[in-house]
Amino acid sequence: MTEDIKVPDASASDKVKAVGALALLVGGIAAYYVLNAQPAWERWIAVVVGVVLALAVLAWSQYGRAFWQFVMDSRIELRKVVWPSRQETGMTTLVVFGFVIIAGLFFWTLDLVLAWATKALSGQG
Repeated sequence: MTEDIKVPDASASDKVKAVGALALLVGGIAAYYVLNAQPAWERWIAVVVGVVLALAVLAWSQYGRAFWQFVMDSRIELRKVVWPSRQETGMTTLVVFGFVIIAGLFFWTLDLVLAWATKALSGQG
């Protein structure tokens, strides 16, 4: 948990790749609106192509490699999680429902008491 995370500085080419990926993404979205006379499926293909090309360009940059490393590290950490059993999940759910009912009754009673007090003090209602 005390590991230092080393993030290498992105080179100029990585920054150009990131800007290019953003341009491809924006271009794909803009194509959807520019091709408004075309059928909807052609417009959506333009968006999908723009997104796929943007992801491909970004994947070859330092940002894409860092993101992929993050995904791999997340999968490793996910394997360390101890998931509750079905019985533990059911009991926890019952406890939560119980507390919700108790809290609901408490606030309903509090509302009745405050409404009565307001009525008694103001003489209205």
